[in-house]
Amino acid sequence: MSALLESTLYHLKALVAFDTRNPPRAIGTGGLFDYMRAQLPGFSVTVTDYGAGVVTLHAVRGSPKYLFNVHLDTVPDSPHWSADPHVLRTTGDRAIGLGACDIKGAAAALIAVANACDGDLALLFSTDEEANDARCIAGFLSQPQPYEAIIVAEPTKGEAVLAHRGIQSVLMRFAGQAGHASGEQKPSDSALHQAVRWGGAALDVVAAQSHERFGGLTGLRFNIGRIEGGIKANMIAPTAEVRFGFRPLPTMDPDRLLGIFRALVEPQPVAFGETFRGASLPAGDTARAEERRLAARDIADELALPIGNAVDFWTEAALFSAGGYTSFVYGPGDIAQAHTADEWVTLDQLRQYADNIYRIVESGNA
Repeated sequence: MSALLESTLYHLKALVAFDTRNPPRAIGTGGLFDYMRAQLPGFSVTVTDYGAGVVTLHAVRGSPKYLFNVHLDTVPDSPHWSADPHVLRTTGDRAIGLGACDIKGAAAALIAVANACDGDLALLFSTDEEANDARCIAGFLSQPQPYEAIIVAEPTKGEAVLAHRGIQSVLMRFAGQAGHASGEQKPSDSALHQAVRWGGAALDVVAAQSHERFGGLTGLRFNIGRIEGGIKANMIAPTAEVRFGFRPLPTMDPDRLLGIFRALVEPQPVAFGETFRGASLPAGDTARAEERRLAARDIADELALPIGNAVDFWTEAALFSAGGYTSFVYGPGDIAQAHTADEWVTLDQLRQYADNIYRIVESGNA
């Protein structure tokens, strides 16, 4: 085992031991961040507390061109873990622990690299990615930053990902009129009937988008996550609530899609609002998005990073892109292992990521 990988696993063990589940996001400026400060001698370190467990650590050494961003919060652990999720386990080929894949493995590797060389390097660690709460990045971008590009760590199997879908979550409500269910009903009587008709129409809209393509991605991803309402089988439902989400391609207009979904049935929902929106990567209209994609490809080529296909999952690289920065995604691990019981990342992926970051920093290209 290389010294750099050994150091990465040492730091990963410490990072996994800190409980950064989100929710409940009970994260302060001590604990984890005390550990991070202690591991970054020679860096100018700024820790910013935005409240409610939303904390960033920005560390800079020298005058780097690029910023490496990693989120330190994790999803909650499921009851199906075979051992304590906050105790790192290593087998012959993998490291197992909550957040090891998504994405504390990258954070540990960056700390290991920071201590293995003295080149220029900029790091941003954040804690609100898993809650669809972009206050960390929004706060960071509220002030001008000197970086030519932002490289966001997420599980991409060690490939530079230049494009991914956007994400939008919506809450809507239908209103009907309570009554006995034995009689003939008008389309507007039952809120649940309205919701069910809306669902069928929405699925038809999604099917009609199947021919749309961008960067190897096809169609519109869509999911009805929750329908709630009504009282019992022999009562007409007076209210219904639907939560749904969709993931557009970078070439799709999210506001146009919202308008389509809102007007699918009559009567229309009495309430309809986004609960979260994340832009596609790259952000911007079609021409601007392609310009940003090509700029990101040039930087990935300059850094000798392998370039992968566009992906379906969303990342905060889109927030940096929407803020006007060239941005792409690059990290160890496979998204298929993220958010799972006994979450894991291969040791080879950690080694490869740490080696590449070390090469970039040591050569002065960071």
